[in-house]
Amino acid sequence: MAELRLNLITREWVIIATEKGKKPEDFIIRERRRTPEFLETCPFCPGNEAKTPEEICRIGGEKGWKIRVVPNRFAVLTKEGERKRINIGLKKNVSGIGLHEVIIESPSHNLTTATMPVEQIKEVIQTYRDRFLEHYNDIRIQHVIIFKNNGPSSGTTIEHPHSQIVGVPVTPLQIRARIENSMRYFDDTGECLLCNTLGDELADSARILINTKHFVSFIPYAALSPFHIWIFPKRHSGSFSDIRQEEMWDLALNMKTTMAKLYYGLGNPDFNYVIRSGNPQDSSSEFLHWYISIVPRVAMASGFELGSGMYINPLLPEVAADFLRSVRIPE
Repeated sequence: MAELRLNLITREWVIIATEKGKKPEDFIIRERRRTPEFLETCPFCPGNEAKTPEEICRIGGEKGWKIRVVPNRFAVLTKEGERKRINIGLKKNVSGIGLHEVIIESPSHNLTTATMPVEQIKEVIQTYRDRFLEHYNDIRIQHVIIFKNNGPSSGTTIEHPHSQIVGVPVTPLQIRARIENSMRYFDDTGECLLCNTLGDELADSARILINTKHFVSFIPYAALSPFHIWIFPKRHSGSFSDIRQEEMWDLALNMKTTMAKLYYGLGNPDFNYVIRSGNPQDSSSEFLHWYISIVPRVAMASGFELGSGMYINPLLPEVAADFLRSVRIPE
């Protein structure tokens, strides 16, 4: 029989539709096109630097750059201008200013998080933090989002490993709702919702994937989709900007291992991940707790989900976690 589980962090109901008979093996990608290490037409490959907008910054290596940060050529918001709010009756308007950058994660065209060296992932995380802080230095910016799209079904058109960071002039409703939910939980209990969630998951252990010194990756009890994964920092902090050097190294190891489980277990599925975080001033918040959400694109939303706002997950989270734990990662 199907069951409904409530995701306390998102406040969304999930139908765990086990009667659909889905097994983890049903989500394995059987065929994947081989990707070259260098692609002449790729604007992010070495030697093609002139094909991107003027570079904002780079991390160099012995044989050239390791990471580049450039403005997004197709930015969703405009960097220049003032933040203005206009209210005309029921028409509400904010000028479309903001920041939109691309973080080119490696010179190699065919790498992904699962196959990158831990040292490179750590540098990417460091770059995330540096650009995150820089975006919040702009007084026009109210919220900053760091995310990665990988593969056609994730919404990207470029294979080369890259992430994006966007600073927007408003606080999105979804973000506001989650902040208010965490605040209400703290008001009711005097405790952090995510700290308690992590404690509960560790005590249960059925959905834990990777438990390193500073981070835990797991499939949540009410996962919104098959193999949906969260990575929580063990140390309570409201903002990603507060991450420490030793935590960056540990997060790099945790992310690489977690993503390698997906890569080798499911045949390199398309995915999105996003860092969900408060702003730097929220670091000491008692009720906010930043984390990373990873969504493999192995299932499509249906009309029911669009119409009801309820998710359907055809794979029991405990079964998905057990499958990924069993995946062997080649040395």
